[in-house]
Amino acid sequence: MTTAPAPAPTRAPVVRAPQRLTAGHLPSWSPWALLVGTLALSGAIFGVLGLASPDGFNVAAWIVTAVLAYLLLIYVISRVVEGARRALDRLITGIVTCAFAIAMVPLVSVAWTVVSNGIARFDAEFFSWTMRGVLGEGGGALHAIIGTVSITLTATIISVPIGLMTAIYLIEYGQGKRLARAITFLVDVMTGIPSIVAGLFAYALFALIFGPGVRMGFAGAIALSVLMIPVVVRSSEEMLRLVPNELREASYALGVPKWLTVVKVVLPTSIAGITTGVMLAIARVIGETAPLLITAGFTDAMNYNLADGRMQTLPVFIYSQYAYKGIPPEAYVDRAWAAALTLILIVMVLNLIARIVAKVFAPKFGR
Repeated sequence: MTTAPAPAPTRAPVVRAPQRLTAGHLPSWSPWALLVGTLALSGAIFGVLGLASPDGFNVAAWIVTAVLAYLLLIYVISRVVEGARRALDRLITGIVTCAFAIAMVPLVSVAWTVVSNGIARFDAEFFSWTMRGVLGEGGGALHAIIGTVSITLTATIISVPIGLMTAIYLIEYGQGKRLARAITFLVDVMTGIPSIVAGLFAYALFALIFGPGVRMGFAGAIALSVLMIPVVVRSSEEMLRLVPNELREASYALGVPKWLTVVKVVLPTSIAGITTGVMLAIARVIGETAPLLITAGFTDAMNYNLADGRMQTLPVFIYSQYAYKGIPPEAYVDRAWAAALTLILIVMVLNLIARIVAKVFAPKFGR
């Protein structure tokens, strides 16, 4: 007699807890809370130490200690909760953020110092008067503003065509040629020359033509163009190099000649980067003082003629106001700070114009 096998025992189903996507992760607010906590704790410690010290509260030591404590704690806590890979990522993120903050400190400090000191003389008289016949308070920097704009604009008109055409030759026509390699080497050398050397070159050139002791705004524009051309060449060269070769080949396939391909395809594609490079070159030279002291000199009167007589610029105006203070000296210092603020605003306006130009003339890829 056979017996039926006993049924297999049934197992109760295993109920697993749902796995959350945020399991093993720190909350998003935890880094900020930890940073605030380390700042508060180290601030309390240095506050107590500052009461017993004659130097008072040490802000730099407080920030450095808080940041180091934050980096250590965020790494340890993240390693325990999230693992080694995520902890290292948070540590590197904290270090990069601290480096960015350190880089921003001098920029913000300079901007705050110039604005706070220059706003005192930032009035209508400063932009409508010159220093002709002014001793002490009053006066303005209209002649220096006109001189800066005139000389920089002339230097830009000279430098941009030369630099851009040089870059076009190096990228489009001179690949692998000995002349192109020599030009590249000379451009690299010119990029690092001191500005005073450019000023001496321009002064010597004009002294040979007009005689010793010549001072004129056009000589200052030549000196600045010597400094601008290498920057324009290098920046334009890199932007032209980024244009895909497929665009050139498509143009050649349609029978378009090379020069027209450069004008209609390559330059419009890279116009945004070229404009940015030109603005970097202008920002590089607009604050130069040494070459303009030698070539353009300084004066207290207005001069609109670049080819006749001395011409004042804002950097030289700042130098002269600090170097030759009168009575009261505060008036000269205030004018110098106001001129520095004006120079920064001019550079900012030029950058805004460059961005607008790049946006308007950049190629449209939409349908």
